[in-house]
Amino acid sequence: MAELYVVATPIGNLDDMTLRGLRTLRDSDLVVCEDTRHTRKLLSHFDIHVPTAAFHAHSDAQALASLVSRIGDLERVSLVTDAGTPGVSDPGAALVEACRRAGHAIVPVPGVSALTALVSVAGPVGRTVLFDGFLSPKSGKRKKRLSELVARGESFVVYESPHRIVKMMGDLADVCPEADVVIGREMTKAFEEIVAGNVRDVLELLSSRSQIKGECAVLVRTARIH
Repeated sequence: MAELYVVATPIGNLDDMTLRGLRTLRDSDLVVCEDTRHTRKLLSHFDIHVPTAAFHAHSDAQALASLVSRIGDLERVSLVTDAGTPGVSDPGAALVEACRRAGHAIVPVPGVSALTALVSVAGPVGRTVLFDGFLSPKSGKRKKRLSELVARGESFVVYESPHRIVKMMGDLADVCPEADVVIGREMTKAFEEIVAGNVRDVLELLSSRSQIKGECAVLVRTARIH
């Protein structure tokens, strides 16, 4: 049986790559990734020369079965995502499950995650933080889901694109105008920004900008937490 190592990679700053992660990638027979071009840049930066194979959101069942079969002929395989920890709002989770069913060992190699990075700078969030990944790009569905999340009464984290962050914040302001938010934009990169405050104040700030760049992680608190 093979060993599948689930390796976290940087979300921006390459200095965040762990020593264990580098050693694991170097010792692998194959690195499975979302975008081979993106991952080869990472591997080349650290002078790692290992074959790569693609597995992404558009890979079908046949591609998954073929990849699991290929992994069965190897000893050590690493799974990475384009940025952060595989399996967290990422199609790699399907490969992990398929490999487990095939009898292969699954080994986590933890590291960077936008989710934990944001929570670490958010301040008190309560006993529970719900992660919901990317919301629907459609306003109606997005607003409905935000209403459901707010109704739970727990802090929650979602990811959002720079093209929709203002619309998403507008929907949240309509659903829960008293909410506090913490937004991490371009985290770990040169132009990293952490914005915190009442949802209406943050919406006003973002709306005043002619352009917003970089993926955003958003933590929402629906009640004051001490």
